[in-house]
Amino acid sequence: MRCILHLFALFLAAAGLAAADAGKPLLHPLFSDAAVLQRDRPVTVWGWAAPGAEVSVSLSGDGLSAKPATATAGADGRWRAAIGPFAAGGPYVLTATAGTAKAEAKNVLVGEVWLCSGQSNMEMIVKSCKDFEAEKAKADLPGIRHIQVQKNNAGHPQELIKGTWTVCSPETVGGYTAAGYFMARRLHATLGVPIGLVHSSWGGTAAEAWTSAEKLVTLPDFVKPVADFQQLVADVEAQRASTGKDFAQLLGEWYKASDPGTSASPSWADASLADADWATVAMPALFEDAKAVPATYDGTVWLRRTVEIAAADAGKTAMVKVGKVDDIDATFVNGRQVGGAESQYWARAYKVPANVLKAGANVIAVRVLDLGGKGGIVAKSEELALAIDGGATIPLVGDWRVHQGVELKAAATPLPKRWDRGVLPTSLYNGMLAPLLPMTHAGVIWYQGEANAGRPAQYRTLLPAMIADWRARFGQGDLPFLIVQLANWQPRKEQPGESSWAELREAQAFTAQTVAKAGLAVAIDIGEGADIHPKNKQDVGLRLALAAEKIAYGKDIVHSGPWYRSMSVEGSSVRIVFDHVGGGLVSQDGKPLTGFAICGADRTWVWADAKIDGGTVVVSAASVASPIAVRYAWAENPACNLANADGLPAVPFRTDAPRP
Repeated sequence: MRCILHLFALFLAAAGLAAADAGKPLLHPLFSDAAVLQRDRPVTVWGWAAPGAEVSVSLSGDGLSAKPATATAGADGRWRAAIGPFAAGGPYVLTATAGTAKAEAKNVLVGEVWLCSGQSNMEMIVKSCKDFEAEKAKADLPGIRHIQVQKNNAGHPQELIKGTWTVCSPETVGGYTAAGYFMARRLHATLGVPIGLVHSSWGGTAAEAWTSAEKLVTLPDFVKPVADFQQLVADVEAQRASTGKDFAQLLGEWYKASDPGTSASPSWADASLADADWATVAMPALFEDAKAVPATYDGTVWLRRTVEIAAADAGKTAMVKVGKVDDIDATFVNGRQVGGAESQYWARAYKVPANVLKAGANVIAVRVLDLGGKGGIVAKSEELALAIDGGATIPLVGDWRVHQGVELKAAATPLPKRWDRGVLPTSLYNGMLAPLLPMTHAGVIWYQGEANAGRPAQYRTLLPAMIADWRARFGQGDLPFLIVQLANWQPRKEQPGESSWAELREAQAFTAQTVAKAGLAVAIDIGEGADIHPKNKQDVGLRLALAAEKIAYGKDIVHSGPWYRSMSVEGSSVRIVFDHVGGGLVSQDGKPLTGFAICGADRTWVWADAKIDGGTVVVSAASVASPIAVRYAWAENPACNLANADGLPAVPFRTDAPRP
């Protein structure tokens, strides 16, 4: 018997199949068709085979002569090898073999690989940017490649990603990260080599979500959040192990056991239910604000609305729109559930199948589960409607019947636990960064900070810690790390004052100044007051590319706008000295300088007059005889126009802050 088992193990090794994890590929998805590999340095390649299997990996093609590298799969089946270095070129074929198993990645190029990460402004795609049709027409650039890492919020570090490489063309470019693409296009032209973009971002996420647990616990602010997250993950795993059921199944059981509207016969979604004794509430609204529930209420709330359908529209398919529901909804039409979702940020729109609508009275019911804080429906008028295909659109704004279900604290059983309801500390590191380790690449571009803007002082230590964490784990020394500073946003303020957004920008600038091979792309002049996602990502990409050319590639260029160096008081004026003046200081729009504020010992800030004097700016205000400090562009959405002659805007600053 032992002999038979031994022969079977040998067979598995010869076949290159991982006995423990047969679903894992011989080559990691980063190394698939149309991939880009990093030039001029050994490239780490990895995948999975049977434990103990010998793996050979090679890159081959016209004009390329390279010996295969070999590796042995570990006990977990994972193998890792280094190939190259290779000069820029291609297309080539990357091949891995393990016994009789073989994997090939075709049309592989060698060039510069950049990791693009952050939140929604990195996630924003080219199709959503200005001048898309013109950009699309210019996008026949097969030397630029892009892989989108599928979103994955994970409780433990993962090994695999879902995503495929695509070749840049007018048909594909619309789905690329815009900031990354416009940087890549410039680098492709100036360096003359292929550019690969590995895009791993998630809108609305904080920097701590992208940082490993091991690093976060070195920061006092995150010791408890990480411990709480890890305990919740353990509790959910224990819940699954003890019940054999996932969250959706357990939540369904909880509704039946705890919520009277779900367990009733007829249920509160049923069209036959008599609801004349229910209260009335005008929708859209938050229940607490509308006095539909007590101010401290968390639990289920039912809404019902009766609409009249013309005979001509009976039986037709339709779309029922119920806006953004805080937090979880189940939506019914005539007692039939047509949809349900869990997020206060998603506007619901559910398909109503044929033959559900009938002539005459029809009932739309929404069961809302409010998990905490205020609950209800937030919607624009057009987001609260029943739109019948080929027929009428019936507004649902106005009076609905409303009835409380079960208050959470009074429920017979507690809600089942779930850790992935939000993006929590370290969860995106686990799901979207750890699977990329130890990818060989040129550097990182990072567009994030909006989600941390309420904690700017903390960000001064968190962002450098995250950078150090990533660099240590990728194991390639001081990888260039280029930060997009937050763009201007929100209504413009009439008077100077304090700003957490300005402080967050300062934390980003502080990081760029104090962390080796970090850079800053300033976006203070290209934002949109009414939109947190400015459509001008072309200039963002250009400024990232300039920073890359200087920091990553050592080019002697002007890569930054003016950067505050020092100040000196000269009577009733303050003289500001700058670095990175390039061809000289200028007003971007040719008008008098704006955005400067000044104060005396009373710390009352007033707008200042500012004039360029050579490589300096002289700042003063008639009401401040003895100035002590100056600020520039210190607001969420400042009016500011200082730049250098190379067209790059000055970095916002305050002279009254601790220097790096």
